[in-house]
Amino acid sequence: MWRKLKRIITGHINNRIDLIFSNFFSAVLNCCEGDVLFLLDSSGSVSSYEHSRMLTFLSELLLPFSLGEDQVRIGLLQVGTRPRLEFGFDTYSTQSGLKAALRSIKPLRGDTNTVEALRIAKEVLVPGAAGGARPGLPRVLVWLTDGVKPGDVIGPMAELQKEGVAVLVVSTGHGNYQVLRQVVTPPIENHLHFVDIDDMSIITEDLRDAIIEIIRAERINVRDVSTNSATLQWRPVLSGLTGYYEIRFSPLPSGGTGGGTGGGSGTSPSTGGSHYRRLTQSADSSAVRLTGLKPDTTYKATLTPESNEHAFKTLSVTFTTKPEVLSPAAVTVSKSGQTSVWVSWGPLQPETVTSYYIEYSALPRGKLHTVTVDRTQNSTLLKGLQPDTTYLVTVSARHASGKEKAMSVKVCTQEVTPALADLQLTTVGSDSVQVDWKGSMAGLKGYWLTWEGTQSSVSAQRSSFYLPPDSMSTRLTHLPPSARVCVSPIYKTARGEGLCCTAQFDSDALAYGYRS
Repeated sequence: MWRKLKRIITGHINNRIDLIFSNFFSAVLNCCEGDVLFLLDSSGSVSSYEHSRMLTFLSELLLPFSLGEDQVRIGLLQVGTRPRLEFGFDTYSTQSGLKAALRSIKPLRGDTNTVEALRIAKEVLVPGAAGGARPGLPRVLVWLTDGVKPGDVIGPMAELQKEGVAVLVVSTGHGNYQVLRQVVTPPIENHLHFVDIDDMSIITEDLRDAIIEIIRAERINVRDVSTNSATLQWRPVLSGLTGYYEIRFSPLPSGGTGGGTGGGSGTSPSTGGSHYRRLTQSADSSAVRLTGLKPDTTYKATLTPESNEHAFKTLSVTFTTKPEVLSPAAVTVSKSGQTSVWVSWGPLQPETVTSYYIEYSALPRGKLHTVTVDRTQNSTLLKGLQPDTTYLVTVSARHASGKEKAMSVKVCTQEVTPALADLQLTTVGSDSVQVDWKGSMAGLKGYWLTWEGTQSSVSAQRSSFYLPPDSMSTRLTHLPPSARVCVSPIYKTARGEGLCCTAQFDSDALAYGYRS
């Protein structure tokens, strides 16, 4: 009985421990974004045992981190006579791949050429190079050394820090304290560790916390900003923890006051001391949509992760909503016919517009016509127009706020192009025809006559020419047999529909031409 009870109690304790570690690692997984390069001493002064212990330490140190392009990226550079970049930041995006790589690393041996290694490290850590560090994100160099003959590293390390790289040092020896002390990024007590090779595990948590503090993704982004809304997005640092996010937002003093409904309101120094709105989101959330904002207004928003398990900083961001776009902002014309045109406008704003009012008249002094359409419509067909006429069309929107906005566009109706009324061919001799037709004179600009031979044995059997509008006939001579003759009326903007007839001859004349 006691054994059974002991197993139950032990199992319960183990489950609780697993849950605690799971929650802790979950918080770490989502906390960070940055590039960390490890500078590993594998010269002749480091034994194979020590080298193996350092790699095991690294594997345990990095275990909780989520790897990938938008998370933490790891690189490893070994120090020897000829330093070597074992893998860069874009090599491993999974813990399994990283652990396997660390197990396969072999020491370089030779001299401790740390200065040359730092030259390579600078190429990797300064953004811009292919496969190098990402711009705008934290960068960390962690130097694992035995402290033996570090070389002239103070200058190169200072250059890295000027470039914004944080330098941390772990030494398994106890020499060259002053040199190592000078190269680390303050605070020294958090970023410089001396530890025996067999006791490295005792600094794992402290070193991990120091790295997290540097690469913690403590920022919020704003996206999908419109005239009256915006989305805040953040890394879910509370994932796996108990707690919630508190969001406050308000216009900056120069932007007036905010409006709309929210989770609460008040005044706060964090939002400029102005009236703010308050929202809360669950611990597993990573975004929230802010609504009810004013157009063309600069807002400040703050995000505070609240949890009893960890302390988090309040993050803030400012953004400006887009200027208000009142409809109509664009008016277009389509399906233009001889007596009608289709008019469209946008954007459609049924929530703010009460109705649309369309006015149109022929230029320059035509009669004014009006049409009123519902706020849910963004197009209408204007009918009863005159052909081949330019109209001025004005679309006006009446907004619920009392504002009105109008936009005008010129449209042209299509020309009436009557078809040819009649076409007759009269044979004159063995290779000539008299061509007669009837057409409308209204708007007529002339005629286009084409004839074409239909027998494939004769090449180049085609000719076209223009005839003035008062022409009603012409004679074609020297036509090939079975020539096809077509006449089309020509108007200002297009050809009208024509007619065609075929001339029949008994001769096989090859020469051809025409005579009016």
